[in-house]
Order: sequence, then C-alpha cells, then structure tokens
Amino acid sequence: MKAQWFNSVDQIGEAKWQAAIGETRYPFAQFAFHQALEQSKSIGDGTGWYPEYLLVMDDDDSPLAIAPTYLKTHSQGEFVFDWSWADAYQRYGMRYFPKRIWAIPFSPVTGVRLFSHLDPNGDDVAFSPLYPALADLMTQANQERNFSSWHLLFTKPEHAALFAPNKDLLHRISCQFHWFNRDYKDMDDYLSHFSSRKRKTARKEREKIAKEGIKLTRTIGSDLTSDEIDFFYLCYQSTYAKRGQQGYLAREFFGQLAENMGDQILLVQAFREGETIAASWCFFDDHSLYGRYWGCMEEVDCLHFEACYYQGIEFCLEKGLQHFDPGTQGEHKIARGFEPVFSHSIHYIAHEGFRDAIGNFCEEEAQAVREYHQDTQEMLPFKRES
Repeated sequence: MKAQWFNSVDQIGEAKWQAAIGETRYPFAQFAFHQALEQSKSIGDGTGWYPEYLLVMDDDDSPLAIAPTYLKTHSQGEFVFDWSWADAYQRYGMRYFPKRIWAIPFSPVTGVRLFSHLDPNGDDVAFSPLYPALADLMTQANQERNFSSWHLLFTKPEHAALFAPNKDLLHRISCQFHWFNRDYKDMDDYLSHFSSRKRKTARKEREKIAKEGIKLTRTIGSDLTSDEIDFFYLCYQSTYAKRGQQGYLAREFFGQLAENMGDQILLVQAFREGETIAASWCFFDDHSLYGRYWGCMEEVDCLHFEACYYQGIEFCLEKGLQHFDPGTQGEHKIARGFEPVFSHSIHYIAHEGFRDAIGNFCEEEAQAVREYHQDTQEMLPFKRES
C-alpha cells in the first residue's frame, strides 16, 4: 500500500477518483463536488484554500481511498473555531498558518473523511486501521514542511475513537442538532409525537406562512433553470451581506453542481404573488438530507423555519430518508424536533507546549458541551414517556 499527494482533482482524474470511492452516494465524496469547487475558483489561488488530496493506492497502483485535505492560510469556512489558538501563536511570535485541514470545504457535515470503495459507509472495522495510519502520514508531512498543525473536522464518532491511542492527537467535541426519522408516516404523524403545546406552536408557524400568501416548492437540481440558480445565488449572497461579508462560493459552483450531480440536490423556493422571495439549497443521498445554504430577499416571520426545516422534513418523509443534518449550531432547531448530537474533530498541534494548553482547553470545553447537550435534550418538543 502507498499514498501520493495531488494538488487538484484533475491530476487524479474522474475515472481514478470514482474507482477509489466506489458506489457511495455521499454527495461530498463525489468527483463532481470537488471539481466544482476548483473550477469555480471557490478554492485555490487567492482563497486561502489550497487542495492537497491524498490518494491511497494498492501496490499495483489501483486506487483504494482518497482523503481530502487543504492547506489553509486562515480559519474561515471550517466551523470548528480555532481563532483563539491562532491568536495565541501570534502573541508569542509564532506562525499558526499555513495549517492543514482534513475536511469538506465550507461544510459542517459529519461523515466519512476517507472515501473508499472498500468502506463506502465508514462502518467496516477491518478498514479502520487506515485512519490512524494516515494520521501518522499527515503528521510526517506537516513536520517536513514545519506546519503548526493539522485538523480532521466533522469525522464520524467511531472514527474519532480510532485516534485515542495516539496521545499527540487532541479530540474536540461540539454540539449540533439533527432530525431522525422514527418511522413517521407523514408530517401529521410526526407532529403527533409532539406535546400538545409544542404541536400547536409548530402548526401555527406553518399556518402563518400560508396566511401570508406564501407558497413553497421543492425542485430537484437537474430540473433547475439558470434563472432559478441565479436567484438562489442572490439569496445566498444576501445572507452574508447582512453580516457585512461576501459568500465564499462562486455562482459557477452551484451551476456545475446542478449540471453534474443534480439528482442529489434539492432547492426549496418560496413565492409570494408569483415572485420568488427566498431559497434554500440542500444535498441528499439515499440516507440523509443535508441542509446547506439559505437566503431571503424579504423578511417574513417563520419563513426560515418553513423553508429550511419543515420542507426538509417533509422531503425526508416523502423519500424515506432517515436523517436530516441541517447544518451548524442553532437552538431554534430544537423546537422543530432536531435532536442534540455531538460532532467530533481531531487535532494535531506540533508545538508541545501549545499542545498541552490546547488539550486542557479541549477537556474543559468538552465538559461544558456535554452539559449543554444534556440541557438541550430537555428542550425537545416530543411527548414525555410516562
């Protein structure tokens, strides 16, 4: 077995990439996803994201697996916040950047971070030793180039556990909110599992949108028009503009995704009097829906909940999907039935003194996160078992 670094997906090629990942439908493993990031210049020169894909091959050069890693010159678009770590390095006159991240760009989505046809779902115990083996390889690569650190973001919990024997690696947890399909027949059946008061609140939220004369549609990516993608992109950028920022992703990124992997994209659109006023972009596979980007051109109370959560739940129920990951943190998800789950990241800090200090921080943070997780469990809208 051997491994080789590549600076672009085209250096690997679609045939070899797809041979490595196999039949998986996980959208963030697809060649088309990563190619769209590169070709739209959403990553690469001038962005602070410089891809270095690690291709694992058998001795006969047949592809076995791919690990997506990136050299970063900032910490934006990662959703595991290490700003204070970078500040501490700077205060001591040390360089934190560039660093390496092993992650999906701009995607706080828990999942496999080693794409392989040998283990498409990331649940094969026989395949698990490859994770710590690649961690050693990344540490070696970082040491050769004198990088401060590498970071594995939003890995599956069972994969995070594989790194525990290596005491040079730090385990960090956070909390997100996900929806799970408990064999609900439809939306009414789902809401029937809420307590009476919470169910009335949810229904009032949905009724409020209807009374505003707003209609919502769900369109698969392959059926989207260029105008619809243009409007979505306007909404996407408006979300960042409200915070005085600019969205990281280029319009071409979304256009390429609709063209090349449209059967894994869902666009929710909201209309009032025939005019589109909001849009929400999601990915999906055979198991999960992944809510990713949202924006609106008109502020309407509860529209965000409808477009980003209720419509997604309805889609899952229609398609038989078992899980809905709506993105980053947000306690407002709890009242709609999204349950607290832990997210996991692994960190290698080269400097021993900083590693010890950051390790202590991670332990203290983890205790607070566990308490928060327990507290939010009590806030869920479901009926209590007597």
